Amino acid sequence: MFEIFFTHSFLFMALLAGIAASFTSGIIGSYVVTKRIVFISGSISHSVLGGMGLFLWLKRTYNLTFLSPMQGALLAALASAFLLGWTHLKYKEREDSIIAALWATGMSIGVIFITFTPGYNVELMNFLFGNILWVTRSDLITLLALNAIVIACTLFFYRKFQAICFDEEQALLQGIAVQPLYILLLCLVATSVVVLIQIVGAVLVISMLTMPAAIAASITQKLSSMMKIAILAGIIFTCLGIYASYQLNWPPGATLTLIAASAYVLVLCKSKVKSR
Repeated sequence: MFEIFFTHSFLFMALLAGIAASFTSGIIGSYVVTKRIVFISGSISHSVLGGMGLFLWLKRTYNLTFLSPMQGALLAALASAFLLGWTHLKYKEREDSIIAALWATGMSIGVIFITFTPGYNVELMNFLFGNILWVTRSDLITLLALNAIVIACTLFFYRKFQAICFDEEQALLQGIAVQPLYILLLCLVATSVVVLIQIVGAVLVISMLTMPAAIAASITQKLSSMMKIAILAGIIFTCLGIYASYQLNWPPGATLTLIAASAYVLVLCKSKVKSR
């Protein structure tokens, strides 16, 4: 299996990108699953369509070649994370409504700008459904830079993030600045979403952010161990997904996600058998 990665340069670049994304999804996905903010992450992942559509429209309409949909996705994701974090902290009883509204609004804005954008939007389709086989050297550098930011913040704030994920009130009593750290955590989730968009696309990003971590959570309750298992699971899913998509001529993002979902179902079934 590994021979094809070294004989085809585009597969090797895809493998490197997938491994890089596995670190981000494994670390941040563990926080998402532990904190039970999957729906917030889903809202962020779908709201990025508005930023992607806007930046692609600006690029094509006004010939702003320095803009890219990925830049719009990052801007929209960070804005959504800040808004959701502020809403969670100030108006908890209305959080679910804000999540639904932001989810729908982001996608609606994206669809409108896509409609107005001249030309065939194959570039945006790659971001929607994944373009891991088209990862370039500059894309890989961007992924590694975003990875470095996520890992550095996690190492620096690990214990504080852990306290916030398990008990916000107790963390507040311990003197931890819960509000800014929670918003920072959501911004890291937003960054991870943008990283994963390169791998599986905006449509499937939430699955790869949560499933490796959910599998790890069924094996261990220790957060650090959960992160390690989730990272390893993500790397395995990446290798199998790219290899299977190459052999079967299937879309790589969807294939990778299907393998991860199958593994998650097997783990759930095994856990139910053990509990009987």
